[in-house]
Amino acid sequence: MTAAFPVVVVGAGPTGVTAATLLAQRGIEVLVLDRWAEVYPQPRAVHLDDEIYRILAQLGIADEFAAISRPSQGLRLQDARQRVFAEFRRADTVGRHGFPQANMFDQPDLEALLRTNLLKQPLVTFRGDVEVNAIHQSSGEPVRVQFTDRNTGIREEVLATYVLGCDGANSVVRTAIGSTMRDLRFEQRWLVVDINTDRELGRWEGVHQVCDTKRAATFMRIGDRRYRWEFQLNDDETSDDFAALASLRPLIQPWVGELSDDDLELVRVTEYTFRAQLADRWRDRSVFILGDSAHLTPPFIGQGMGAGLRDAANLAWKLAAVLRGTLAEDQLETYEQERRPHARQLILLATAVGTAMTRGGRTGDLLRRLIAPRLHLVPGVRERVLDSATPALGRGPLVVRRRWRRGLAGSMCPNALLADGSRLDDVVRGSFALVTSKPPTNEQQDLAAKREAVVVEVTPGSELGEWLRQGRATVAIVRPDFTVMEAS
Repeated sequence: MTAAFPVVVVGAGPTGVTAATLLAQRGIEVLVLDRWAEVYPQPRAVHLDDEIYRILAQLGIADEFAAISRPSQGLRLQDARQRVFAEFRRADTVGRHGFPQANMFDQPDLEALLRTNLLKQPLVTFRGDVEVNAIHQSSGEPVRVQFTDRNTGIREEVLATYVLGCDGANSVVRTAIGSTMRDLRFEQRWLVVDINTDRELGRWEGVHQVCDTKRAATFMRIGDRRYRWEFQLNDDETSDDFAALASLRPLIQPWVGELSDDDLELVRVTEYTFRAQLADRWRDRSVFILGDSAHLTPPFIGQGMGAGLRDAANLAWKLAAVLRGTLAEDQLETYEQERRPHARQLILLATAVGTAMTRGGRTGDLLRRLIAPRLHLVPGVRERVLDSATPALGRGPLVVRRRWRRGLAGSMCPNALLADGSRLDDVVRGSFALVTSKPPTNEQQDLAAKREAVVVEVTPGSELGEWLRQGRATVAIVRPDFTVMEAS
């Protein structure tokens, strides 16, 4: 008899593991299939913001992540000669969501935490070393997922009510639903270098961005011993040209100074092509795509991996509610309606930042030297550069916004401190919340009961009370993904 699962997740990277864990926490049985048995060992993503940290806390690994991550102090813009022409420092590392606004980490360490946490979920079955070959849908029938055990060569099949494709840029699931990546016209080749050292480099512990048309570069401290450099490659260069410390020295010299090669452990040198792409459709009936399967972004604002976790957080609660019968199936359309425009906005922002920092020839370099040092004089610029908040979701069935007024709907409710010293998420625990600064009416109580919402009464002058007041509201309905559904 063919095994059947409510949800099959294809891909056990950060997006797939997050989606599977959130579903399991909501009582949904999940099968996770991945080509590899173990976590991919090479470092890739190195940054996430406090909105994504909040998702990690929902998964139950906030303390573990704190132990492997390092808050970043801000952003420094400098020229090819390392002269600083603008600096944006964070005065406070903790943001509105109760966590540092910018966090540096080594992706294999994070994935190990995510995988360990996943395997603790009794409703999750994990199968590694399998290759998904095909996905078939027939109207009114479960989805058939066919895969091959890479160790035995045996072909297997499982049935699923829903399938989530979290299988990366070369997604088999995306191909199966006939979706195509659309190019947003940005492509650059970069050299990525990771180095360990027990010696202190003595550099400012924010992100160093070298704005130079000839050789744009980025430098970041990732952990106690780990440092990351990224250098834009010229047309006639490849990563092979920089495979040893001797050939890397001219590039990293401004940061490592007189440290000897014996003090530096070269972890990895590789080439990445930074691309901006967006899938033209994210769903076909019971099959969805998430993460890199649905979008690719240049890394200039550090939102690549985070975008996938946002996808997972957005879809998981909806899918669980549909499977439990508390949300209409047609509400799953809101996943693409909400996430695709949001991902597009962040991709376009990343490409704009990348273009501003790396292009324009000598004229661009001159303009950067003239304009950047004066940015701090423009009201609000410092706050906007350092603000981790992403755009609000657009109006739709699960974001009720009056046409003539933006208000709080679609934005994220802060994970604010409450009167007893706990934070909102500690009380709500992944449910809907009714946040109100007045005693709830009978109608609001009924609405809260219908949504299985936790009622949170706040006082004027408190953090959430001020948030409501500034949003010109006295009550807000907050979804399980922290998004304000409606406020009035």
